Amino acid sequence: MSAIEIILIGVVILLIFGGKKIPELMRGIGRSVKEFKDGKNEPPVK
Repeated sequence: MSAIEIILIGVVILLIFGGKKIPELMRGIGRSVKEFKDGKNEPPVK
């Protein structure tokens, strides 16, 4: 992806969700990634 595409996607997200929802959305994505990493590091269940 080029820088212009990333900027365009960011502008569209900003228009859809608004400025106040962006931090909340990013926080949720961060939590999801952390849970995925934690789950990946757990030993498999037998």
